[in-house]
Amino acid sequence: MRIALVAGETSGDMIGAGLIRSLKARYPQAEFEGIGGPLMQAEGMTSFVPMERLSVMGLVEVLGRLFELLKVRKDLIRRWIANPPDVFIGIDAPDFNLGLELKLRQAGIKTAHYVSPSVWAWRQKRVLKIEKAVDLMMTLFPFEARFYENHKVPVRFVGHHLADKIPFETAKEPARDILELDKTAPTVCLMPGSRSGEVSRLCQVFLDTASAMLKVRPELKFIIPAASVDRRDQIEQIVTEYPEVLPVKIILGQSQTCMAASDAILLASGTATLEAMLMKRPMVVSYIVAPLTHWILSRLITQEFVSLPNLLAGREVVPELIQHDATVENLSAALLARLEDNDTVHQLQETFQFIHRQLKRNADSEAAQAVADLLDDRL
Repeated sequence: MRIALVAGETSGDMIGAGLIRSLKARYPQAEFEGIGGPLMQAEGMTSFVPMERLSVMGLVEVLGRLFELLKVRKDLIRRWIANPPDVFIGIDAPDFNLGLELKLRQAGIKTAHYVSPSVWAWRQKRVLKIEKAVDLMMTLFPFEARFYENHKVPVRFVGHHLADKIPFETAKEPARDILELDKTAPTVCLMPGSRSGEVSRLCQVFLDTASAMLKVRPELKFIIPAASVDRRDQIEQIVTEYPEVLPVKIILGQSQTCMAASDAILLASGTATLEAMLMKRPMVVSYIVAPLTHWILSRLITQEFVSLPNLLAGREVVPELIQHDATVENLSAALLARLEDNDTVHQLQETFQFIHRQLKRNADSEAAQAVADLLDDRL
């Protein structure tokens, strides 16, 4: 048996490695090929092209590499139509994988897509292309599966690998020991994003928020995890140039440990909100984009919420202070309320616990079973 896969970035490499591991348990003689990172290759996959060639962010960067990306996809299509695998699995990277899946499916090859694009939030007409391109969509979240069911696209909700890895209860004390933090001081984790542009737009506002909170609660401490050395240097420069000396500790990496050590989190919208929810930490979600980008997105996005905790709960359980609402006054008030209202925090943690149990499904095994059902025509 030959199983073809394509992953385009680090998160996809992690998901793909777990999937390959579970598929090998079902099909010990299976061969895996396509495009993947070091984790997938460590599981025995042959990668025809370095995964980094697909990891392109931003419109200008994509345009600069467009011909190369199109050639890579064309070569894969030619290779697999000439020598068809038993199934193709595209992992995330929808702009690359959906076109590939469409051509392979038209050639009679079974196709699955793992990790839904945000088609439920904007550009919903993409579901028409997805319907033609895939025999099976595998989603991380139940609300995504409901969307595809409503559009008659074969779908399987497999759960999220982070929900499998993060325990139901995460203690603060061990995390504070690791980070060498004061065990008694209330601590707020500031997470202004992992990209340079995000940090540029959010870090100053987050520091202003910390300053405002200290005027009410002078005993507060703050930590900022930096996603990379470049982000650490960028954050350090902003903190150094800040007009006040704030009790802020910048930590390279260890974002989950920083979340675990905190009493509340102020963070940019994104996957980090899911991690914070799985750790049962109170949070305030914020984001600021360029005015033109906000104007365009506000007309495209159909969902009421942007953060995963609210999308998963189907209601507002964490504050979302986006764009013009992301003021120091609003952010500091929302965070202070979550530090002081124990009843609300307890109710929030119960909600997060309920969602965590929904998402914890042994995603690697569930996804492998879904692929096995597709191979056996048992969907």
